[in-house]
Amino acid sequence: MLFVHNGDLHDPSLNLALEEYVLRHLPADNDYLLFYINEPSIIIGKNQNTLEEINEDYVQERGLHVVRRLSGGGAVYHDHGNLNFSFITKDDGESFRNYRKFTQPVIEALHSMGVEAELSGRNDIQVGERKISGTAQFATRGRMYTHGTLLFQSDISHVAAALKVNPEKFKSKSTKSVRSRVANISEFLLEPMTVEQFRSRLLGFLYKGEPVQTYELTEADWEGVRRIAEERYRSWDWNYGRSPEFNMRQVKRLSAGTYDVRLNVAQGRIERASIYGDFFGTAEVSELEELLAGIRYEPGSVREALAGVELTPYLGPVELEEFLELMF
Repeated sequence: MLFVHNGDLHDPSLNLALEEYVLRHLPADNDYLLFYINEPSIIIGKNQNTLEEINEDYVQERGLHVVRRLSGGGAVYHDHGNLNFSFITKDDGESFRNYRKFTQPVIEALHSMGVEAELSGRNDIQVGERKISGTAQFATRGRMYTHGTLLFQSDISHVAAALKVNPEKFKSKSTKSVRSRVANISEFLLEPMTVEQFRSRLLGFLYKGEPVQTYELTEADWEGVRRIAEERYRSWDWNYGRSPEFNMRQVKRLSAGTYDVRLNVAQGRIERASIYGDFFGTAEVSELEELLAGIRYEPGSVREALAGVELTPYLGPVELEEFLELMF
């Protein structure tokens, strides 16, 4: 197994792109190990509706990255206190869905540091009833990766706030995240250490104290990584537009009346908008609904589409920002 150093990058788009590049382009006769630590971000499962998983207001306020990964499963919060691991291997017909094969070495490493961790359910690592790690897998063309989080010293309050969404606002058939009681590994260590020291200890254990064999990425490799990051992981179409079809409904009382906004969204774009309420308008609200059709379901796109549109004839005395709050 060759270790691939990510250059201490913390950009989740680049780290996920590096993982995909190693999977698809490095020599397939080797297995690889990758570690990375991301800036504050939410990583969305492949089959999830992004907006159904994130607290959009919190994401915008904090400037969090939102990136969809290739593997399935639920949304997770990453920050500088979260170490991510990835085993990139051959898909031998027996390893996919065999999470124990890949989590057991990590669990044994945790045991060596005094952390009484164990595999729970299908793909989580827990200490007692508290989750410290979740894993997921992706396979393609005879190759696969098994990657997971290791909550070392994350800000748990941010984990809860970033992923807190009103369940009545969105209705869809997407894969929903299951929230568990979480804990940091640092709480259970016999001796204090930094996340960097933890990474070094984990790496040493996985290589059984032997010299770590590495694969040195070339500039051509990095060029390929950056290309994948731009084409996929920094793409709105991938991160938001790929979301399964969903319906959004929000009812809110404003000074001009009560407004009931309902949207049908597919591929990240508004297919149909319906606006109800007890407000007084002089123009047909259906004209406003038609203006919204085909627009990306994101505040910036809607703001741009309605720039210069006088809302009062349709909705009564409502400002654009008030209307955006009705939609998001």
